[in-house]
Amino acid sequence: MRQGVRPAPGTEAAQGGVSPSVLAGPVPDSAGRLLDRRFGHDDITLVRHEVAARLRSAGLGGDRLHGFILAVNEVVTNVVLHAGGHGRVLVWLADGSAWCSVTDSGPGIPARYLSSPEVPEAYEVGGRGIWLAYQLCDEVAVATGPIGTTIGLRIVLAPPAGPRGETAL
Repeated sequence: MRQGVRPAPGTEAAQGGVSPSVLAGPVPDSAGRLLDRRFGHDDITLVRHEVAARLRSAGLGGDRLHGFILAVNEVVTNVVLHAGGHGRVLVWLADGSAWCSVTDSGPGIPARYLSSPEVPEAYEVGGRGIWLAYQLCDEVAVATGPIGTTIGLRIVLAPPAGPRGETAL
């Protein structure tokens, strides 16, 4: 995982960064999915616990598990607060990674939240969900427009070993 602040969504490919393949990632048939459910306001905590349980049983653990769960929780919470209150979360494993796609049918994410990858100011209320997802995941992709948004998240299950055999985070 790269350290520091990542480029804003949509600028990564132009800057030679990670491509937005997470939106078109290898989605398996229903038998390979860990979680596929609709959610609303009353389901945020339940979704977080379901994602945690499914990923833990699939072998993801430690800080990477907790970071990925936090990223999913932030995206799900954004859907409930800003995109009509309902969405769909899909979690699966493929190609040595855990993948998550969160979709809503809200009005789209305003450009001001997509254009700057800088750390939100301490006094700002909100505005951290997508930024946090970029910090905690190996890949984030956003497709947004007037009929909805899909945010894709990916985290490698076993990060590459460092020069002395320790796990690089």
